Amino acid sequence: MECNVVYNKKMCSCTYEPCSRKGICCKCIEYHKSYGQIPGCFFSTEGEKTYDRSFENFISDMKRRKK
Repeated sequence: MECNVVYNKKMCSCTYEPCSRKGICCKCIEYHKSYGQIPGCFFSTEGEKTYDRSFENFISDMKRRKK
């Protein structure tokens, strides 16, 4: 399966604009995994804007969404 970068960029919720991996999801996941992080697209809009990609922040973000 080929990566549809144009489509992925339209759907990407990451606000970090200089990112060279935007739209290339497999590279984004690989990058964040290597740092023990979660990609921004898994977070809420508010959670993503913190640029804190830690598991702890993800869990806090998920709890906030459930309220």
